[in-house]
Amino acid sequence: MKKLCVLVVVVMFGITSINAQGNFNLGVNLGIPTGDVSELYTFALGVEANYLFEVSDEFEVGPSVSFVNFFGESILGFDVDDAFFLPIGAAARYSASDKIKVGLDLGYAIGISPDGNDGGFHYRPVFGFNVSEKIMLQAFYSGISVDGGTFGNFGVGAMFDL
Repeated sequence: MKKLCVLVVVVMFGITSINAQGNFNLGVNLGIPTGDVSELYTFALGVEANYLFEVSDEFEVGPSVSFVNFFGESILGFDVDDAFFLPIGAAARYSASDKIKVGLDLGYAIGISPDGNDGGFHYRPVFGFNVSEKIMLQAFYSGISVDGGTFGNFGVGAMFDL
């Protein structure tokens, strides 16, 4: 699995060397688990990268990859293992104004650990506020539909345009 993570990172950084009309973005985020997993996990931490191509003045689409860690809770002396996911898919962003962006990420989240974590469908609606030309603050809901439930979290983060 480590080889897969390294491969994804190398591919995403390789994309930045392509001379195309796109924007490479890196981000970090922090979330509070909700729903099915809120009792088992304390918080979620993630990093993400996407390369967005301009379709029109207001609309961008492109590939997206991220890494999400749900940190396990300690319940009655029993430690819940952290859950790791590698969501891979597509991102779309619409600029409602110079400052406001809304978007959606869709794809498949590969379950990295613990054992039995097969992953599932990933969806992530995003609301963003541009604080500068290179920095966007964002609020989002992220869901990963797995057998028996959903790994969901409400979060905030920052995206950096490189």
